[in-house]
Amino acid sequence: MPPVVVRILHPEPDPTSGPLTRWVADARVGVAEHHRRGFLAAGADDVAVMAGPPDDQSFGARLRDLLGADRGVGRTAGLVVLGSGSIPLATVTDRRAFVAAAAGDGREALTNNRYSADIVAISRTNSLPTIPDLPGDNALPRWLEEVAGYRVNDLRGLWRLAFDIDGPLDLVLLGRRSGSIRGAGAPFDPSLVRERLTAVRAVAADRRSELLLTGRTSAGTLAWLERHTAGRVRAWVEERGLRAASRIAQSDDRTDRGTGRPRAPASILGALLDRDGPAALGEHLARFADAAIVDTRVLLAHRLGADAAAWPVAEDRFASDLLLTERVTDPWLRELTASAADAPIPVLLGGHTLVGPGIRLVVGGPRPGAPWT
Repeated sequence: MPPVVVRILHPEPDPTSGPLTRWVADARVGVAEHHRRGFLAAGADDVAVMAGPPDDQSFGARLRDLLGADRGVGRTAGLVVLGSGSIPLATVTDRRAFVAAAAGDGREALTNNRYSADIVAISRTNSLPTIPDLPGDNALPRWLEEVAGYRVNDLRGLWRLAFDIDGPLDLVLLGRRSGSIRGAGAPFDPSLVRERLTAVRAVAADRRSELLLTGRTSAGTLAWLERHTAGRVRAWVEERGLRAASRIAQSDDRTDRGTGRPRAPASILGALLDRDGPAALGEHLARFADAAIVDTRVLLAHRLGADAAAWPVAEDRFASDLLLTERVTDPWLRELTASAADAPIPVLLGGHTLVGPGIRLVVGGPRPGAPWT
């Protein structure tokens, strides 16, 4: 059986990063160390956290480096690769499943979700073709299946494996689980966003109310909401697979049949804001529901394209998620955040985790604390 190598990628914050960004990075260090110990206990032969400053290297290029002998993986080992904020709620059984997949004899891979990958186990890495410059880990399962010819299995039915720490709101959600936010020195006051979380939960428990969910949510999340909310649920599902849809990860270049060009990200809510401006967000949401949970990354992709490098900086996005309007410097996002904070209904802003697995922590009530906190 080939050795199994686990590499946990941890991007260190830029020295000029703001306090929210640094706080999230520090929390992810704790998750990475928890994974390092956990994967060794699960039977992996070599586990290491690969930390480094931000650079322009693509995920694909980084993966090529990991598979080189000079980085200790080699072309004959099975590989598990994940980010430092990935799957913080994973169990011992979950880690063993990824180690077993990487140690397999067939050309197979295992991921938490083939359309939104945070962790990927790859067997027989010596049979891989040259990995292209994939923009992120989300595109890896698609490339493995469509280009490399691997059989890709996933565990998307396990919601705990979909939870990912991308920003401070995710830590707030986990703080609701354990009764406190990790770390005593949180560089913000979470009282406003916690107040909105409580209000959204109250709407979900009211059979006369309606909850609106927008963005990259899934049928599984909607089915869970239908079972665990007393009121009605309205959903605008848009841009699922936004990160996985890199053309170099696909076996052909799919294009918009009407124009002959690759289709750019688009959003119904984003189109309304194009017409009326970001300050109209709260008013529009209040027309449709008594509370709203909004995936703002879809709105940013609609406005600026799928490449996050063109979006407002992480510090601005994180402040917006926490409804800290005064800390958002980008004018458009600042107006959007102010409108959400001042809306006549409770509004939560966030990313994929919020409208996906995080819904269970918004609506489902307190749970035992995560082991790495």
